[in-house]
Amino acid sequence: MKTNNDQLSKLPADEKRQLLIEALSYIQGFRKKIVVIKYGGAAMVQEEFKVSFARDIVLLQSLGMYPVVVHGGGPEVTEATKQYGLESKFIDGLRITDISSLKISEMVLSGTINKEIVANINAQDGIGVGMSGKDGRLILAAKMEHPEADLGYVGEIVRINPELILTLIEKGYIPVISPIGMGKDGNTYNINADTVASHMAVALKAQKVIFMTDVKGIMRNDELIDHATRNEVLELIEEGVISGGMVPKVRGMLHALENGVERVHIICGMDHHAVISELFTDKGTGTMLTII
Repeated sequence: MKTNNDQLSKLPADEKRQLLIEALSYIQGFRKKIVVIKYGGAAMVQEEFKVSFARDIVLLQSLGMYPVVVHGGGPEVTEATKQYGLESKFIDGLRITDISSLKISEMVLSGTINKEIVANINAQDGIGVGMSGKDGRLILAAKMEHPEADLGYVGEIVRINPELILTLIEKGYIPVISPIGMGKDGNTYNINADTVASHMAVALKAQKVIFMTDVKGIMRNDELIDHATRNEVLELIEEGVISGGMVPKVRGMLHALENGVERVHIICGMDHHAVISELFTDKGTGTMLTII
């Protein structure tokens, strides 16, 4: 497989210069700005994309940005649940989580996955710090109610306390957050990672939040929609163009937009250096959402 570096080396000098000029204009605007990246999908599974992602995150920091990573890990949790002889059950895309499933989810999300991402960032000369929403009272959660079923220990966010994250990024660390929160009742709750990323972006007053997925972005008739406004997205949901598991993801994106985040992006993590391409080029790689 050809890498982006292979392709770049074959470009004419004029095109290379233009790409650099284009990137520099964005880099200057992003300096000392917080960018939240929701890391998920197949990019978390395949080794080459794990390394590429970690390299991009460290590069963002080296360019003066403050990256904050929020990760999912649903497939890994499902596999671990299966290995323990338990069945994964879902309703409306939410995992029904009893106490046994909760322990497995926390072990996989806050343990195995979180520490692997941190290790990959550190291997690229970054300084990653892993945590869950329980650390520093980062995510205050409450039990999510559902009209049709008891979801168990599935949580919704009551409040994000960003002080710990702000302290870490100011000291040069890259926070890596698993979507586990704690309630006032002392219970641990599993929270949708897209929801955590959107609320985290709002609490941190991030300039951007990027959602990595296994698709190119929002599609209509197999064609990528490269830009959409809030109202256009709501229409696409109503028309059924956006459906299934994409709906909670997009609603999380809208929450960020409606609460002060300037731009939200959805990109395919299976593209090498997709984060860099989306942030630092005019064309980008996925779908960008704005209020208007």
